[in-house]
Amino acid sequence: MADTRTFADVKNIVLSAHKNTGPKDKIEFFNTWAESYEQDTAILDYRAPFLAAECIASYFTSEKERAIILDVACGTGLVCGHLRKMGFRNFVGVDGSEKMLNLATKTGLYQELKQCMLCEDPLPVQDESYDIVVIVGALSTGNVPVAIIKELWQVTKPGGYVCMTTRGNADNLEYKAELERVIQAMEEEKKWSRLAVSVVDKWEKAVSEHECGYIPGVVYLYQKAY
Repeated sequence: MADTRTFADVKNIVLSAHKNTGPKDKIEFFNTWAESYEQDTAILDYRAPFLAAECIASYFTSEKERAIILDVACGTGLVCGHLRKMGFRNFVGVDGSEKMLNLATKTGLYQELKQCMLCEDPLPVQDESYDIVVIVGALSTGNVPVAIIKELWQVTKPGGYVCMTTRGNADNLEYKAELERVIQAMEEEKKWSRLAVSVVDKWEKAVSEHECGYIPGVVYLYQKAY
């Protein structure tokens, strides 16, 4: 029965996801995980989707109902579920997993959903066409390469917002450092400016053997230069 899933079950799934496999294996993993994904992330007390949505809502100054949001690696739609409660209405989702997209369709949140292997194929959207671009949960070791950041910037309207998250636990520190180098280089090139970098101690429950309690994470919010 699905409702008898335990933290140990979820831990095994998450640890298997962090193994360094190829992009196609990763998509297959998410296809397999899709049905129990929301239940499992609740067991993990995975707070990133809410924290990212909250960060966006607190800094976005224009009319929320009119903003067009691109949700990259949208999964089942957790981030946009929170954003909708906060007053946003227009969502386009992109993900590599067909099963995740099927579940996102059922939420009725998205005006459009597109399948795309991130960093393998270009984002299937027009440049400079989104008020807000958000990517939650995908920027981590063995997942989406840091190279995606430039694509996120490209599809954001001048003056628009880019929100990104990553984990801050030991296994992800190398990736996080690389991510921050790219973000900072783009800031130095005046491509965008920092609105918020929010370090959160309780991001999600730790799953690896050498960690206990909760692992930390970070929400980054940048505004594209006009």
